[in-house]
Amino acid sequence: MSGVNEIRSTFLDYFRKNGHEVVSSSPLVPRNDPTLMFTNAGMVQFKNVFTGLEKRPYTTATTAQKCVRAGGKHNDLDNVGYTARHHTFFEMLGNFSFGDYFKANAIELAWNLITKEFGLDAKRLLVTVYHTDDEAFDLWKKIAGLSDDRIIRIPTSDNFWAMGDTGPCGPCSEIFYDHGDHIWGGPPGSPEEDGDRFIEIWNLVFMQYEQVTKEERIDLPRPSIDTGMGLERVAAVLQGQHDNYDIDLFRALISASEEATGIKAEGEHRGSHRVIADHLRSSAFLIADGVLPSNEGRGYVLRRIMRRAMRHAQLLGARDPLLWKLLPALIQQMGRAYPELVRAESLISETLKLEENRFRKTLERGLSLLSDATNTLHKGDMLDGETAFKLYDTYGFPLDLTQDALRAREIGVDISGFTDAMQRQKAEARSHWAGSGDKATETIWFELREKHGATEFLGYDTETAEGVVQAIVRDGKAVDSVSAGEQVQVVVNQTPFYGESGGQIGDTGVISTDNGKLNVSDTQKKGEGLFVHIATVSEGTLKVGDAVALTVDHVRRSRLRSNHSATHLLHEALREVLGTHVAQKGSLVAPERLRFDVSHPKPMSAEELQTVEDMANAIILQNAPVTTRLMSVDDAIAEGAMALFGEKYGDEVRVVAMGKALEGPKAGKPYSVELCGGTHVNATGDIGLVRVLGESAVGAGVRRVEAVTGEAARAYLAEQDERVKTLAGALKVQPAELVSRVEALIDERRKLEKELADAKRRLAMGGGQGGSAGDFKEIGGIKFMGKALNGIDAKDLKGLADEGKASLGSGVVTLIGVSDDGKASAVVAVTPDLVDRFSAVDLVRIASVALGGKGGGGRPDMAQAGGPDGAKASEALDAVAAALGA
Repeated sequence: MSGVNEIRSTFLDYFRKNGHEVVSSSPLVPRNDPTLMFTNAGMVQFKNVFTGLEKRPYTTATTAQKCVRAGGKHNDLDNVGYTARHHTFFEMLGNFSFGDYFKANAIELAWNLITKEFGLDAKRLLVTVYHTDDEAFDLWKKIAGLSDDRIIRIPTSDNFWAMGDTGPCGPCSEIFYDHGDHIWGGPPGSPEEDGDRFIEIWNLVFMQYEQVTKEERIDLPRPSIDTGMGLERVAAVLQGQHDNYDIDLFRALISASEEATGIKAEGEHRGSHRVIADHLRSSAFLIADGVLPSNEGRGYVLRRIMRRAMRHAQLLGARDPLLWKLLPALIQQMGRAYPELVRAESLISETLKLEENRFRKTLERGLSLLSDATNTLHKGDMLDGETAFKLYDTYGFPLDLTQDALRAREIGVDISGFTDAMQRQKAEARSHWAGSGDKATETIWFELREKHGATEFLGYDTETAEGVVQAIVRDGKAVDSVSAGEQVQVVVNQTPFYGESGGQIGDTGVISTDNGKLNVSDTQKKGEGLFVHIATVSEGTLKVGDAVALTVDHVRRSRLRSNHSATHLLHEALREVLGTHVAQKGSLVAPERLRFDVSHPKPMSAEELQTVEDMANAIILQNAPVTTRLMSVDDAIAEGAMALFGEKYGDEVRVVAMGKALEGPKAGKPYSVELCGGTHVNATGDIGLVRVLGESAVGAGVRRVEAVTGEAARAYLAEQDERVKTLAGALKVQPAELVSRVEALIDERRKLEKELADAKRRLAMGGGQGGSAGDFKEIGGIKFMGKALNGIDAKDLKGLADEGKASLGSGVVTLIGVSDDGKASAVVAVTPDLVDRFSAVDLVRIASVALGGKGGGGRPDMAQAGGPDGAKASEALDAVAAALGA
């Protein structure tokens, strides 16, 4: 056992057999810890379980948790590619006890796993304990049989874990593996501890205290266990490697990078291949978990990771986007353990390709401008900060790339001048917000935006999250705290609440803390990216800096999703029915209904509206996934995406596609493709049903369409039921008798239609045209009856052909029915005694070709086909006759 996938499954199976619940990895964007940029440890998803805020149906658990350390306090980005064990993305294996077992069981489980299941040599293992933790020291001696010199007491915080300044905490015990004396380094606690000989592979946290205040620490009533084992590190040990990048997983990714670039991972290129392999993992997993590249927050960190990898791809000589080509290799290695990679493959691939294409344009343009700006500079000179800022602000060329590009020429950059130029730009932007009236009241949002940055929106894939209050605004002014009864506007660092834009109204719901509760009545976007929660404090108090739980009204959000997605389907259907001149001129997506205004010069007919509704519902019935891609505006529009009225777009846009066109020029492609930042259903079937209520004029050349979906549509149908009762009254029957009454009317009509059809058949086959047994000609001794018939339904042709066979006794019958629109249907019938010589299928295909069609099918004795050119019915009959005589 040495492969990464086998190690992972062995770990989880071991703890499953020992009574642990196997819990899936949580997303990389933490839902329950607003202080973290990314999930960076296995215990993050269990934080509220450890603190007692959340109860789960199990008391022991095990996970393989995906983690990212590339932003904020935990940032390994710059080390990746140049060390043996730094990664931006890694997997943390762990087992957890929530008040169940404690130190003795945790140590025994760990020792048995690594020495028996994994088969590590116990002589190569040593452990550390916190210097006052005599209990752990004695347990290691008893359970593992370790000598005193292999149990090292560590007095520093490295061996004492705390969740924060207050809350659960406790001593740690770390397990180290000795890679051998051929590698420099000493054991932990020694002067040579920073060497690479002794490597930590597992950390056991004994959560036994609660830090009440800075000075007071008490025992927890139910001590708990939290462990973390780096999968990449233990895989290196088990595979006999000292370097994580030499394990099977990374070898596969690096091999794919070598093959794609034609450059071996040797010498100066070794680090570039490692950067690409590591950053591919973190980029793909972040995108799969809903993070998309942007200029702020998590999206900015993702962009830095992606562009660092792309810069190394260019250093390897890659002329075209590279990372997306390596995605299949990653999915092959990790897709089974993490199916979200498979589900998001198209989004990941397109995002990687888009970002690299854009990066290459930025790099090419920036390097050219930089060359012009520095052609007079020499070694030791300094590029002025104003020029560096212009490259960044106007041309999107980041400062770190400017520095990197000039480093080879030993030219520096005036960083203070760059900072001064940025501050001047901010001051100028701030002055544009100064004024009176509404403009003045908006100034506060600009200031908050500048101070705190944009709000991180989590609401595309969750309706609950935790956040930290950054600002409270009351009566247009920022305040530190508010209490029950006050109406306020609250800004949080991250939120699942959607802020009104693009026609979709803002979310409502609840914000709660340990000390208070707020009812959110609306959410608005302010100051270029701030999500402002308009709320009333219903209980307690709220202060800036409070940790809060945010919960969107689920029922209302579900209705908004349905109505918003329905507008996209109706918009496309209107364009197909009315013409491509149709463009959206405004919209309202509310929970109970939807409406949107479109450009169209005249009223729509009832038939047009019904067709539009039918088209939209046909896509709903497909239950097709609703997909989202990130693209540049120009690329999105070039691919046919429509921009919605009233939506402001940045450099990159979310492109929402839904449904599959089954016919027309878009056959096989997405039915609706639009630029949209709103929330949508996961699949079209979630809409349930769309019902168009009607249309009206709102101005010259603009029509308003109104519709309902889901529950509102059901209510509308209930109203239709009342109309049925009214109809029953008009027919003077009870509603229960209405069906039989209508069926009786339909039967009467069918009889009349049958009589009419019979008359038509008699006229067609008789009526002076020769319907007798003598109405045929012989071809090579074969009786052939061929007729072109007008006004006969295609469905009646087979019956007429049977009659023709009966009259011939032996022979071939060919009938061509020509419809009012000039199209033709052909039927060929062969009597049983001739099917060995002539196939009706072959003959009808000959007729179809003559009629401008192709194909056809059926049985050897009866086959049917069609063609668009009914005017060539005589030629089709002659072609069949010629085939009989051939």
